[in-house]
Amino acid sequence: MPKHQLRGLISGLAAASIWGGMYVVSKVVLEVIPPFALLATRLVLGVLALGAALAFRPRVTMTKGQFWSSFLVGFVGYGISLGFQFVGTKLSTASNGSLVTSATPAFVLLFAPFLLGEKTTARRLIALVISTLGVAAVIDPRNAELSPTLFWGNMSLLAAALTWALYSVLVRKVSRTGDLLASSAVMLAGGIPSSLLFGFWEIQSQGLGEITLGIVGGILFLGIISTAIAMFLWNYAFAELPAAVASLTFFAQPVVGTILGALFLGEEITPLFMLGGVMIGIGLVIASTEK
Repeated sequence: MPKHQLRGLISGLAAASIWGGMYVVSKVVLEVIPPFALLATRLVLGVLALGAALAFRPRVTMTKGQFWSSFLVGFVGYGISLGFQFVGTKLSTASNGSLVTSATPAFVLLFAPFLLGEKTTARRLIALVISTLGVAAVIDPRNAELSPTLFWGNMSLLAAALTWALYSVLVRKVSRTGDLLASSAVMLAGGIPSSLLFGFWEIQSQGLGEITLGIVGGILFLGIISTAIAMFLWNYAFAELPAAVASLTFFAQPVVGTILGALFLGEEITPLFMLGGVMIGIGLVIASTEK
């Protein structure tokens, strides 16, 4: 594998691992700040962090077309997809969220041929099947609930997976013509208008909890590490790798989340989880070693 693709693979795994570790921090912060208000804060901090990084580089020029393309791609990812995720998580269950959003790589495989002209090879399909079975073992679909009362929540989660896959494929398309760091900052900005609107409504209706030093630290972690750095790493992975390969790194998220849950929340790591982790790794190796 060429060095730039190896860097892309590592970047995608790092981004998914960071998101897998968000659970503990998010759980604490969301008890004080409503979801969309927190998302708006994260996106603003992310734009500021990437903007600061841009300030230390030679000036980057961006055409009006590149700006609006990046902004609209960001709106799909951070305005629409994360919105569906919040609504789905509220109306459904956490286990359903893990199960349904794990369909994202399959949707990437669906979009990539049409938007990027990438071929869906037998090797990539095999890798996707093996990795998906591994994720099923990790998150254990027996925990899912298919009650009719959760229908709209599950549909929102499915829409979140679909639009996040679309966002990820569009990132690869946009990155072909512009600077990735500048485009990533504009993409984050694309989610700010809608999150600010809903966040303002949440604060008016629900209010805020006590903002302690620990909460501030959690917000900074979520805004700088989980948003600015992780989102850039995810974008970099899709810029350097075929979309079908980059998407498989998404499966590191439930693995890391489960490990951290065992370390900090006392959750159990089962033999089925270990088998699933190995299968995800095998799928990544199969996809990434394709000539």
